[in-house]
Amino acid sequence: MNPTFAQLGVPAPICAALEQRGITEPFAIQAATIADTLAGHDVCGRAPTGSGKTLAFGVPLVALSDRAEARRPRSLVLAPTRELADQIATELETFAGSLRIAAVYGGVGYGKQLDALRRGVDILIACPGRLEDLIQMGEVTLDAVDRVVIDEADRMADMGFLPVVRRILDQTSPTRQTLLFSATLDGTVGELTRAYQNDPVRREVGEDTPDITAADHYFWSVERTDRPRAAAETINAAWPTIVFCRTRHGADRLERQLAKQGVTATAIHGGRNQNKRNKALADFASGKAQALVATDVAARGIHIDRVAAVLHYDLPADHKDYIHRSGRTARGGDGGVVVSLVPPDQNKDARRLQRGAGLDEPLTDPNLDALDGASMPIEPPAPEPPAASEPSTPRPKRSAKSKNKRRRRNDAHAATSASRGTVKFFNNKKGFGFIERKGEADLFVHYSNIATEGYKSLHEGQLVEFDLAPGRKGDEARNVQPV
Repeated sequence: MNPTFAQLGVPAPICAALEQRGITEPFAIQAATIADTLAGHDVCGRAPTGSGKTLAFGVPLVALSDRAEARRPRSLVLAPTRELADQIATELETFAGSLRIAAVYGGVGYGKQLDALRRGVDILIACPGRLEDLIQMGEVTLDAVDRVVIDEADRMADMGFLPVVRRILDQTSPTRQTLLFSATLDGTVGELTRAYQNDPVRREVGEDTPDITAADHYFWSVERTDRPRAAAETINAAWPTIVFCRTRHGADRLERQLAKQGVTATAIHGGRNQNKRNKALADFASGKAQALVATDVAARGIHIDRVAAVLHYDLPADHKDYIHRSGRTARGGDGGVVVSLVPPDQNKDARRLQRGAGLDEPLTDPNLDALDGASMPIEPPAPEPPAASEPSTPRPKRSAKSKNKRRRRNDAHAATSASRGTVKFFNNKKGFGFIERKGEADLFVHYSNIATEGYKSLHEGQLVEFDLAPGRKGDEARNVQPV
C-alpha cells in the first residue's frame, strides 16, 4: 500500500489542494521519489509516459521553491515540447498557492513571456530552444536556479536537444539539486545523469514501454476509400479518440472528411501555429472535439487523461510506434480500445506489428458492437475551490474493467418537448441512468446531458425537468435539471 502524500512529507496546504482535486493517493513513481526530493537528494526516475511524473517532481518543487527576483527564476523545469511545457505549468498552478509559474516556448510571440519574466517567475517551465533565446536576449539569467528538472529526457535526446540542455545546465548554480525523469535511463540519458547529477537516488517504476495490455485491440480490414467512413463510425462509438495519421497533409484531410460526416475533430501537427495547437488540445480535453487527429511527432509529450480510444488510421512504421501510440488509452486504471484500420495491401504489415507488440488478434471486418460502452464521460472544468468546510466531491475513478454506455454526441436535432420525471436509476461510475415517466417508457439520460455546474450527478428518486430529443437509439433526455 502506498503512503499518503502527508506521510511522504508533503506540506498540508499542498495535500489539501490535491485532495480538492480528488488526488488522495500517490502513484508509484510519486511514492518512490517525493520523499527523496524533499530531502534534497538528486533523483533519477524512470517511469513510462502517463505514470504521474509531473506530480512526482511538481509537488516537491512547489514545496521547496523560494521567491524569485525579476528575470532570475529559482526553479527550472525543462520539457521537450510546447504542449508538455504548457501542461506542466497548468498542473502546477492548481496547487502552487502564491508561487509564480510561467512557461516559455517557441511558436508564439515573446510578449507575454517577457512580461512574466520581468515581473518575476519562481518556477519556470521551458523548452530548451526558447530558453536559450531568452538568455541570449538578456531577459533571463540562471545563476539563481537551485533546482532543475529535466522531464522526458529520452525525448530530449531523440529530438536533438541535449547539447542545448547541457549549455543551460552549465549556467545554473553548481550546488543545484537536479531531478531527471525519463522512460529510459541508458545511452545519452545515462551520460547526462553522470555529468550533471551528484550521487543521484535512482528509482525505477514500471516497464520501459507503455503497458498496452489493459486496452482491447482490434484490427479491422477496410478498403482505403472506406477508411474515412469507418473512422467516423469508430469515433462515434468510442470517444474521446486520438486518431493517428502519418503525415500533416493526411491529418488535415481527415479532419475535413470527418467534419463532413458530422464528427467534431481537430488536427494537431507541427505545421500549425502554437495558438491553433493549444486550441486543438483544449477542445479535445474539454469534449468540444470528439477526436484529436495527430501525427506521431505532434503527439509527443501530450498527456490527456481518460482517452477512450486510439485509432490507427494509418498504420505506424513499427511495433514500437504502435505501442507508444496505443499507450495513450487505458491509463491510470481506465479501460480503453485500440482500433487499427488495415487496407488489404497492408495485411502483412499488420501481422508484423502484432508480432512485435506481443499481440495475436484476428483481422476482421469492422464490428462497432465490440466498442459498445467504450466511451468516457468528459470531466467538467474544475469549479472554484470551495470553502474548507465544504470539500468538493471527486468524480469516482473508472476501473479498468468497467464500461461506460456509449456517449451521445450533440446533434442538430432540437428538443421536441419539455417533460418532468423521476430518476429511476443513475450509475455515477458509468455516467448514465434512466428517468421514469408516468405511463411511458423509461428514458435514457447520459452524464453529458445534465445541465448543472461542477460535478454532474443524479440520484434515485430525484425529480427532474428535461427536454425530450431523439438520440441514436431512440428518445433520450437532454438539458436535465433538478426541480
